[in-house]
Amino acid sequence: MNNKVVLITGSAHGIGRATAIEFAKHGYNVVINYVKAETDANNLKQELEKKYNIEAIVCQADVSNEDQVKTMITTIVNKWGKIDALVNNAGIVYDRPFADITIDEFKETLNVDVIGAFIVSKAVYSYMNNGAIVNVSSTNGTTTVSPECLDYNVAKIGLQSLTRDLAFQFKPNIRVNAVAPSWVNTRMNDDLDKDYIKSETDKIYLNRFAQPEEIAKVIYFLCSEDASYVNGSILTVDGGY
Repeated sequence: MNNKVVLITGSAHGIGRATAIEFAKHGYNVVINYVKAETDANNLKQELEKKYNIEAIVCQADVSNEDQVKTMITTIVNKWGKIDALVNNAGIVYDRPFADITIDEFKETLNVDVIGAFIVSKAVYSYMNNGAIVNVSSTNGTTTVSPECLDYNVAKIGLQSLTRDLAFQFKPNIRVNAVAPSWVNTRMNDDLDKDYIKSETDKIYLNRFAQPEEIAKVIYFLCSEDASYVNGSILTVDGGY
């Protein structure tokens, strides 16, 4: 069975986990990447293999660390000899007022969210033929102003610029696109104030946050043949925000 192979960074939970399930449903072998959530990653591996009859492997790697990324890519290529799709989903944010966020925190967000996507994309390039890359950005990079997460805003704008540049660099055989969700029900929002959640929900035409599975379906679409002429695009998935 010569299944296609997808690498999803930051895939132990949230949008990444939902994306791993979506690709497995379509017969892809899945690489689950994590930094700290080892138990969640291994549980997901077992779930994917049991439910969807595919192979999955778990790779610990900090995407901002080039040596760790190279080791991860070598592991994948040694097992399957190829990578057909890459989802750059790993990301962090420091929700701090401008006066409180440190330079080191700001740098860390950029290192993971932007430079990490560059490192992984560059490492995958040599092993991908007629493949697709999807970067998980945010409306914070396009239409939304969130002063409390300046680091995240800048990172997501940078990721969208990187998306367009990589589409040019990797042409014509590798398509590169991005999704830009707004609010999604993930762990990242667990500590938000209920009144704030209500005020943000009221701004969304569909009057609710997205489920991770709804973003995952769009990511899969962008990697599929149904999106064979979509390239260098930033697809907003915000419910009307």
